[in-house]
Amino acid sequence: MNNLIILPILIPMLMGVILIFFKDSKTIQRVVSVISVGLMLLLSVYLSYIVYVDGIQTIELGDWPAPFGIVLVADLLSSSLVALSSLLALVCLFFAFQTFSAERERNYFHPFFLFLMVGVNGSFLTGDIFNLFVFFEVMLISSFILISMGSKKYQLRESLKYVIINTVSSMFFIIAIAYLYGVTGTLNMADLSVKISELEQTGVISVIAVVFLFVFGTKSAIFPLYYWLPHSYYAPPAAIAALFGGLLTKVGVYTLMRTYTLIFPHDPLVFQILLIVGGLTMFIGVLGAVSQFDFKRILAVHIVSQVGYMIMGIGIFTPLAIAGTFFFLAHNIIVKSALFLFAGVAEKITGTSHLKEMSGLLKTHPYFAWLFFIAAISLAGIPPLSGFFGKFALVVAGFEAGNYFVIAVSLATGVLTLFSMMKIFMTSFWGEVKFPDPQAKDKKVGKLLIPILPLVALTILLGVAAEPFMQFSLELAEQLMDPSEYINSVLKE
Repeated sequence: MNNLIILPILIPMLMGVILIFFKDSKTIQRVVSVISVGLMLLLSVYLSYIVYVDGIQTIELGDWPAPFGIVLVADLLSSSLVALSSLLALVCLFFAFQTFSAERERNYFHPFFLFLMVGVNGSFLTGDIFNLFVFFEVMLISSFILISMGSKKYQLRESLKYVIINTVSSMFFIIAIAYLYGVTGTLNMADLSVKISELEQTGVISVIAVVFLFVFGTKSAIFPLYYWLPHSYYAPPAAIAALFGGLLTKVGVYTLMRTYTLIFPHDPLVFQILLIVGGLTMFIGVLGAVSQFDFKRILAVHIVSQVGYMIMGIGIFTPLAIAGTFFFLAHNIIVKSALFLFAGVAEKITGTSHLKEMSGLLKTHPYFAWLFFIAAISLAGIPPLSGFFGKFALVVAGFEAGNYFVIAVSLATGVLTLFSMMKIFMTSFWGEVKFPDPQAKDKKVGKLLIPILPLVALTILLGVAAEPFMQFSLELAEQLMDPSEYINSVLKE
């Protein structure tokens, strides 16, 4: 049964290699991609069920025992995120089929899409911090290709910034790993947890923890390391922007959750830094979003402010805060991706993403308008949708921990988020019909909306049936806050 853990990595890797040889056959590429991602989704959901029922699952690659060999670990956090990422990949894939040109698909879109999922799923499932670096690089190299695909001048310029920033971050990542290995003599995350708890060199460990915060903070786009993200995620087409906006920064947040609950849970300084950084990330990000007048740019900048809530939850570091962080993380993967895809639909209809050049979409495409409205108010945290319950758990946890100021910042951020979302709705969907293309109002968008429907349905479901999902999040948080089960499962103690 443990071999199931490797399949979400193995399937997209093998199918990606095969598709390199079929780049000129659009049909073969589409069929193989859909089957691969669909199978990945089914297996990851089943893996999540097995983990929930039977506990943490591990596999030692090559039969080398931990901590000497490479180990993959599926706990509640990693298996759930693999399932969510597989669902999002399937949605974005179907959206890409309807919006990408045949030329773009022939330029190795499908192989690198699958290789990206190898990196994402591997990052979630690995139990070795050096292999986390390896999977990060697989994910980033694939994202470099996907973000530059199309070769427009603006796209290439922003892709270059994306490559440079992430390359610098990766350099510091390997430096931090080298320091960690030099101090502890191990790279297995469970073994690191044991050995760091026994070390007396707290100053050195604090320095290493801060370096990892810089690395994962850059990849998560926290303040003041967020400057690369808004322009980079604005550049690619909607299907790719939705995948990046929904997943890539969340991989960074996942690594922060994993490392600071498992490896560095003993350093209060780091959690104070996370609280301050979380508040600044929320507020600076939402101010940037409010100042924009472009559909996609508003959503891209909002990634920063939403990440701030998750960083705040990790910084509060109580079971309820970690549960709220996971709930909000899952909500954001779903809703942020849906909003980027809605931005792609609006651009397809009107020929622009600038708010001042479009209006009246409610009259021409009412179903589209109200679906967007649901996702928009969910992002802002309006009940009874998923965004409200994630934020509510974080706010309650913050009050219980006495972090009143950062909670006040989070509430102000929520109000400004609602304002920016309503600015999009009132400008683009309300008012008289005004498009650059006079024929745009006649375009049918039903097929474009179909792939997004599962995401909208999920944000409603996570809201109206919040209790079982929050209970699951609390169980997940307890597992993270008490890493003994993780350590015993990996080290077989």
